[in-house]
Amino acid sequence: MRTLRITVLGVAGALAAAGLTGCADDKPEQAGSSSGSAITVKASDTACEVSRTEVPAGTHTFTVRNSGGKVTEFYLYGAGDRVMGEVENVAPGLSRELKVELSSGTYQTACKPGMAGDGIRAAFTVTGSAAPVAADAALAGAAADYQRYVRSQTAALLDKTAEFVAAVKAGDAAKAKALYPVARTYWERIEPVAEVFGDLDPKIDGRADVVDEGMEFTGFHRLEKDLWTTGDISKAGPIADRLLADVKEIVARANAEKLTPLQLANGAKELLDEVASSKITGEEERYSHTDLWDFHANVEGSKAAVAALRPALERRAPELVKTLDQEFANVAAALDKHRVGDGWQPQNKLSQAELKDLSDAVNALAEPISRIAGAVAGK
Repeated sequence: MRTLRITVLGVAGALAAAGLTGCADDKPEQAGSSSGSAITVKASDTACEVSRTEVPAGTHTFTVRNSGGKVTEFYLYGAGDRVMGEVENVAPGLSRELKVELSSGTYQTACKPGMAGDGIRAAFTVTGSAAPVAADAALAGAAADYQRYVRSQTAALLDKTAEFVAAVKAGDAAKAKALYPVARTYWERIEPVAEVFGDLDPKIDGRADVVDEGMEFTGFHRLEKDLWTTGDISKAGPIADRLLADVKEIVARANAEKLTPLQLANGAKELLDEVASSKITGEEERYSHTDLWDFHANVEGSKAAVAALRPALERRAPELVKTLDQEFANVAAALDKHRVGDGWQPQNKLSQAELKDLSDAVNALAEPISRIAGAVAGK
């Protein structure tokens, strides 16, 4: 859930200033440019200036520059706040890029200063038609492979969430605590597809901060708070039932969703952003401190997206594939130091040096991950 991501550790701040932010200078846009041209977004604390509000169908790159004083996010929404693409944690003075494949239709752009609220929105129109990136047979196969992965993970998510909810309703706090990080593992692996549905994601994965945005605090983190702060889950039945209902709905939607190859590439990177912005810092699981479970699941989800794209990447960017394999192995080695039985050490038990070691490993992986979208788009 990308609501109010706040970097609270110096190591994560250093990470954000490095590879995960994709720091780049703004590039002037050529007049009359079309599909594939850069669309500049000048974000501040009070404005979101998009250089073009109408483009032809095809693959486009948004270059988001934050000139404000607050960390910001940029979103491109389809109908019903469907998330077509996003970049988060754009620190003041830095830039990030988003490549998206767009078909004809009406969209909205949005900058979110402070990473909160509905954002500063404007209409964005796409006209005409273009051959999809997935016209490449290997890329078309990537989308199908990843959809099979999503189906396997959503099935487990539904099963484990049902077990977790049953334990909560039975008042078995010990069992619920044990099941909580297991159920969330399957959620964290498929966040790129789950977060497409902006109406459901906050209900399932929103933290207490959502109250400041006018939403009710429900879902996993509401139950996490009950379990680890007061231990009283005697009145948590309705929240648990709602969580299971919302998970059932998002599982049905996710299984029907077909992500494009560019969405897979962006999703692989978004999962690493998740690690840097909230898992290493301990912000995500602020009551249970089970963040390393999420960390591992995010990395696994990123790796699954890359694996689906691998046949195409091996042909288009073989050296990139070698680098990705090595850096994924390095992250796994860094994380394995903190394995305890079938799970992981609590995040708040790690030293600053250990957190920095994890940050460095994720940072090294983030740079080659950021190059996948360009390889997929053929640019």
